[in-house]
Amino acid sequence: MRTVPSRAKATSPWPLTTATSCASTAPSCTTSRSTFDIVGKRVRLAELQKRATAPDLWDDQATAQKVMADMSSIETDLRSYDDFAQALEDLEVLNELARDEDDDATAGEVAAGITRLRDELAQLEVLVLLGGEHDARDAIVTVHAGAGGTDSQDWAQMLERMLLRWVERRGFRADLHDEQEGEEAGIRSATFTVHGTRAYGLLKAERGVHRLVRISPFDSQSRRHTAFASVDVVPVLEEVDEDVPIADDDLRIDVYRSSGPGGQGVNTTDSAVRITHLPTGIVVSCQNERSQLQNRATAMTLLKAKLAELERARRADELDDLRGEQRDVAWGSQIRSYVLHPYQMVKDHRTDYETGNTSAVLDGDLDGAIDAYLQWQARRNRPEEQARA
Repeated sequence: MRTVPSRAKATSPWPLTTATSCASTAPSCTTSRSTFDIVGKRVRLAELQKRATAPDLWDDQATAQKVMADMSSIETDLRSYDDFAQALEDLEVLNELARDEDDDATAGEVAAGITRLRDELAQLEVLVLLGGEHDARDAIVTVHAGAGGTDSQDWAQMLERMLLRWVERRGFRADLHDEQEGEEAGIRSATFTVHGTRAYGLLKAERGVHRLVRISPFDSQSRRHTAFASVDVVPVLEEVDEDVPIADDDLRIDVYRSSGPGGQGVNTTDSAVRITHLPTGIVVSCQNERSQLQNRATAMTLLKAKLAELERARRADELDDLRGEQRDVAWGSQIRSYVLHPYQMVKDHRTDYETGNTSAVLDGDLDGAIDAYLQWQARRNRPEEQARA
């Protein structure tokens, strides 16, 4: 890892521990102030590197894996910052050379470099916005078909594909736990875990109800139909076993034969597991592991993550009541609409982000919508913005 020494003439995009405006460097950036604690990250990295060299580290594999994952994440952040700071310093030197020699060709290189740095700054701004308690964790994603019959089940499968294509584009990995096929087409539900840097922090932008308007391929009269599907996103918590106690009497556990392609015992025995948490009505299932015990363990992990998220939402609701805020109802108030007829447009109703390139969005190009959501969330969480609201 290269460490960039501080130079008096260099204009860093972020002072090491203070906040700064991004408007002068990236006019299109909508975040007015942001922080990137470089000093804190370097101190934390040194602590993790020391722990990583401990001879007894791997006695506890879960702890060791978390240390290595945290260390890798911080190293990536610092590398991004150091590369940006070095590129900025190099560009300043090139700019001085262009002015001293009145060289148009060099000035053109400077202009191209500024454009490139603006794009990189936008990516660094996203890192700044992903500082929530669980943003760095992996994510458990569940897609459910809603109102609209076969159209909604087909729409749920389209959403599942959209999210998995985004996962692929980001270089992340997804483990599919359960997929319930629809009666005629599509799926009724699907659950998968996304493994990747800040997977939860990014994917939480997709949580809510998604609305599709199109000419239904299942309508013999080719009429326009509206379909709904919901996406639920919760973080994967390593310490969830201690935080979420569950009484055995609160569970109903059903076993059934796995569906879909399997082989060697996957769909030839009752290995699939469905767990219902009776007090809340939350249902989770897993059928992709080879044994019933593995499916049950995975299903319990999914259930505990959902219960932990439910408790966090309850506490957030209590705080909102104290603040007098009005929160949207999750089901019935769509976060985003995808209109394929009579015109083509995807619009996020929270952020007003919109694009006419519906094909790209449905093929997993979600970064624009996710970035807009993170900027919107940062404005909502900023005290001065709330005071003006």
